[in-house]
Amino acid sequence: MSNWLVKFARVARAENGQPARLGARQLYIFPTGQGVLYGLVLFAMLMGSLNYSSNLGLLFTFLFTATGLVALLHTWRNLLNLQFSAGDPAPLFAGGEAEFPIRVSEPSGREHPALELNVGQGKSVRVSLPARSETQAQLRLAAVKRGRLQLGRVQIASRYPLGLFRAWAYVEFNATTLVYPKPAKAQAFGMHSRYTRSEQGDRGIGADDFVGPRSYRPGDPPRHLDWKALARERGLVTRQFGGDRAEELWLDWHQLPEWDPEQRLSRLCRMILDAEAGGMSYGLRMPGQEFPPANGEVHKHRCLGALALFENHESDHGVV
Repeated sequence: MSNWLVKFARVARAENGQPARLGARQLYIFPTGQGVLYGLVLFAMLMGSLNYSSNLGLLFTFLFTATGLVALLHTWRNLLNLQFSAGDPAPLFAGGEAEFPIRVSEPSGREHPALELNVGQGKSVRVSLPARSETQAQLRLAAVKRGRLQLGRVQIASRYPLGLFRAWAYVEFNATTLVYPKPAKAQAFGMHSRYTRSEQGDRGIGADDFVGPRSYRPGDPPRHLDWKALARERGLVTRQFGGDRAEELWLDWHQLPEWDPEQRLSRLCRMILDAEAGGMSYGLRMPGQEFPPANGEVHKHRCLGALALFENHESDHGVV
């Protein structure tokens, strides 16, 4: 029943780059458990005062009733005219948590204490907005699976000042981020990838000029291995010299074993990260997509983004 009510609730939306504003029609308010108890006590005081004709009892009853009504007004006004905007967080891997930055402001310059922001997973963030200022909160949303993760609907609530009433509203955000597949465990590239060499060397002129180290790959000549690094327990490291032709690594969807598509994506994700960390020039081949060999952060995120948004159009035995 509650999900049905949330679905048809009036929602403030952040659209076309404009912040979402909470107007009177978007606000809801209801007594809390303490508020209901407070009302029952007031009713008992009223009945007792009338029964015993106690003017002092009636005075306190009306005084506390007025206090409750003032609290009702302040709780409602604590959300009125608030403005919210959200930013897109950095991409992340499946299994992590995306941190969406939420900016809260109020044009009239009133103070808004004890605001609660809830993204619907039981994780609330509390912020207070001083007068004539703005503040920012971080809403964490679990990235359960790869793809595009949207912040969606956020509940804004307040129990200020006495906790007798709870006012709330809903804000719809378009902020999104990419969720990359969860990387598989590290292992050698082996037969699941293919090396090629470019026609021209790009590592300098002179075969004796040392360029730098890189991780060992099967097939490297023993004379290029850094045996001192191995003795220091740094693992196998290959020394690169000027004049070497650039090696291009192709990461090919079709070279992988007949795994589940999600396992393939997870394996390709690990291979991209390892190739980038090793300073390789690598390309990616997937059904319907191909990224020429390159390296760098832009190329890495372009390839990872293709994995995140990949839609499987193949069966186990070929194209459907």
